[in-house]
Amino acid sequence: MARIRVLVVDDSVVVRRLVTDALSSDPAIDVVGVAANGQIALSKVEQLAPDLVTMDIEMPIMNGIEAVRALRKAGHRMPIIMFSTLTERGAVATLDALAAGATDYVTKPANVGSVQQSLAQVAGELIPRIKAFVPKPTGSDLPGLRSAPGPARPAPERAKPRLRPRPEGLRRPIRAVVLGSSTGGPEALSRVLKSLAAPLPVPIVVVQHMPPVFTRQLAARLDRLGPSSVVEAAGGEDLQPGTVYIAPGDFHLELTRSASGARTHLSQGPPVNFCRPAVDVMIKSAVGVYGGDLLAVVLTGMGSDGKVGCEEVATAGGTVIVQDEPTSVVWGMPGAVAGAGLAHAILPIDEVAAAITRTVTSAELSATGDAR
Repeated sequence: MARIRVLVVDDSVVVRRLVTDALSSDPAIDVVGVAANGQIALSKVEQLAPDLVTMDIEMPIMNGIEAVRALRKAGHRMPIIMFSTLTERGAVATLDALAAGATDYVTKPANVGSVQQSLAQVAGELIPRIKAFVPKPTGSDLPGLRSAPGPARPAPERAKPRLRPRPEGLRRPIRAVVLGSSTGGPEALSRVLKSLAAPLPVPIVVVQHMPPVFTRQLAARLDRLGPSSVVEAAGGEDLQPGTVYIAPGDFHLELTRSASGARTHLSQGPPVNFCRPAVDVMIKSAVGVYGGDLLAVVLTGMGSDGKVGCEEVATAGGTVIVQDEPTSVVWGMPGAVAGAGLAHAILPIDEVAAAITRTVTSAELSATGDAR
């Protein structure tokens, strides 16, 4: 059986050895080459045709961001996973790399007690991603995975998910939008928030699976893109219309009732779906505050986080929208919601912003009796 061919790019001999040893522990993965900088990586990609590249960010001669841009410009579509540091500088550089066309990222081991612990951490972070991003040779075992962000391609032929019928009668007013995303999420969020024509008349609460520091930089970047005000939630804020609240890394973001409607609350309870923050935690708490007066949106991501929360939204009479398979980097989270028959709409990423606006405003009109 063909193995997944990986090229490891890092200027550190120690890190190259660490990543190579971690990946070589899996019989399905073959490290076919290494490179000490981006320039060497470009020639190695041409020579070796790897299925996937792991890429350091800070390297001499040509750094990782420059290498990603050059590979994408040359038409190479293999997944690229950035190897980043858990620092402000590393977070900014990682988001730049994702904007340049990188597929995902992992953080380098920090304050790890032994080589074996470092190996286990790197293997645990990288191997599941590599296997998700590179379809098996048959192409049928892992449908809907894309090698990198880019133009949509047709999904494999199979039964379409069943859309959930909308409740009859007047639509419930939408008092908040709750949104979850993971792998590929930073760029998907950028496209959605940038495409909003105006700030929404309701708040948006977002859980993007990211570590601490990264979520703060993500909020700052998104705040510059579109009409909405975007902040990393600090806990204790009363939700305001037109504002997007990003859950901070390593904290669950929950909503509680307040005199003005809803307030943010941060906690470090156990991970849910192996995640903290978790989409399900946030959405379920929102249902507790708003009932069915919610629009839930699930974008690209590995796993199934958000499915349970969306089920509660749909059961309460709210609306659920998910990103479609062809435009998702990984159709895990949105696919889990769609596959369970919970989605009222399954849309390409570039149609999500308009659908959010339309759903929120049409529900407002219906609630006041002005809709036609």
